[in-house]
Amino acid sequence: MIPALLLVMPLSATVAEARGLHYLAREVPQWSAENKCYSCHNNGDAARALCVAQRLHFTLPAKTLDDTLVWLTKPAGWHKNGGDVEFKDDALARIQFAATLVEALQAGLLKDKAPLLTAAELIVKDHHRDGCWQGGFPGDVGSPVTYGAPLATWQAREVLRFADARKYGDAIARADRWLLQAPVERVLDAAVVLHSLHGRTDRVAVERRQQCLATLRKGQSKDGGWGPFVNSSPEVFDTAIVVLALASAPPDSDTAGMLRRGRAWLVREQKADGSWPETTRPTGGDSYAQRLSTTGWAMLALLSTRAGKP
Repeated sequence: MIPALLLVMPLSATVAEARGLHYLAREVPQWSAENKCYSCHNNGDAARALCVAQRLHFTLPAKTLDDTLVWLTKPAGWHKNGGDVEFKDDALARIQFAATLVEALQAGLLKDKAPLLTAAELIVKDHHRDGCWQGGFPGDVGSPVTYGAPLATWQAREVLRFADARKYGDAIARADRWLLQAPVERVLDAAVVLHSLHGRTDRVAVERRQQCLATLRKGQSKDGGWGPFVNSSPEVFDTAIVVLALASAPPDSDTAGMLRRGRAWLVREQKADGSWPETTRPTGGDSYAQRLSTTGWAMLALLSTRAGKP
């Protein structure tokens, strides 16, 4: 039985979504209250899923996001968040907090765009000349708390686009060129690049999309999930990123089948408390930070593919 913490849910909501949001609605505000700091896993990735849920007409308990929203409106102080020593990366944290700020604005939880403009100025300073973010980690496969260059680049690009697409047109174009040329042999990279092609119909994008889909087709396990490589065992984080990417791709019977099986795999992997097992590199680690970020991404994937989504 789902606790009554989530007071109002859309009729199309599933048990998995309700459980996941119940878990996040408890953990997100609890972190800052108990630890006196703000984390890119709780107040970034996890809070972003709650903002999306709010936009999709889920009603969260009162004050669930109050602390996080105050924090998000002060980007100049994000580097002083405290805690998170194990995964301290100010450049990545700025991207994570800014992405959540975008969702808070889209959900109507915040009205003033000025903090996002400040965040965008901070993020663009971390842009590498070749067009990517996190370019110092070329071999990093990416994880819920490290992202990797493709995911960080796509997220930063989306922040700049929402902040001011004209002002940051050059940075966005350089990011697009980098993503268009990034290798897509690894599942996680192929999923991010596929997502970055959303809405593009030019010949190069169409060919690139087929390359990404070929990798994802090859990498899907018999059970429906994906790992970081085509021969890896499925992981929640990787599967969530792929599901998000497939949801943005032009629909056809092939992508619809992969998407349906991937979503079903995520639902089966959910734990009784509403969380998902953390994806770690190497696999099998124990990390609260990665559990929160993994759960946030899993919820984003379910919310983006739920029946009746506006």
